[in-house]
Amino acid sequence: MSPDDKIAMSNGFARVEIDGHRADVILSRPDKRNAMSRAVIADLTEAFDRVDDHEEVRAVALLGEGPVFCAGMDLPMMRDGDRETHEEVGEELRALFDRIDGFRCPVVVGIKRAAVAGGFELTLPADFRIIGSDASYGVVEVKLGVFPSGGSTQRLPRLVGLARAKELVLTGEYIDPEEAERIGLVNEVCPDEEVDGRARDFADTLTENAPLGMERALRAFDHALDVPLDDGLDVEGYLASPLYETHDRKEGFSARIEGREPEFEGR
Repeated sequence: MSPDDKIAMSNGFARVEIDGHRADVILSRPDKRNAMSRAVIADLTEAFDRVDDHEEVRAVALLGEGPVFCAGMDLPMMRDGDRETHEEVGEELRALFDRIDGFRCPVVVGIKRAAVAGGFELTLPADFRIIGSDASYGVVEVKLGVFPSGGSTQRLPRLVGLARAKELVLTGEYIDPEEAERIGLVNEVCPDEEVDGRARDFADTLTENAPLGMERALRAFDHALDVPLDDGLDVEGYLASPLYETHDRKEGFSARIEGREPEFEGR
């Protein structure tokens, strides 16, 4: 990897590393267990903006530097901030989560050791979640006088159903990684020391597929739970139809007929 492939953000709390068709977005505040301050939120948002400038990127691995993915929000900031500050932080956090949720290519998050409170909510907009077998994973805000308002009452029910989402939010208890996999909250459990590598490998596998096909499939999924079935099928057809005029469609079918690996170009 050349020096040009490593991009540090303005506050130094995130960086982007490009490796072929994969980009690693790395949360980098290890001395604070990668807790999220406003500067961290700004850097992560900027990181995804930078990745979007690299058209060759087909999948993203979202990782935490050091032994922990993300311990949540910065506790002194949460304790000392007034109502106005918390509203501003909430807006900034929502913009970051929406950026990840609507990103043009798949995002795989690696959850090692801990993803708690805001760190838990940071994982929800990703498309795939790889978790360590010893990870502490859940939202604890009801034990702190508030409730998790970074997506847990909205995104979480869409992933695990309303009853399980209420259980996780209102008890404030962690969910066992194996149970998280069983209910579909995460895609895979592995030893904590293997999480980052496995997330990168998962993202690398995705990069082998047609980028335009994945991008449009992600946008079709955006409508899966929010519109009537007939409307969703109309959206699916609308998004799929233009792909049949692309180079990648012709290449994909030709490669399958000829018994070789396709060489997709994103056009």
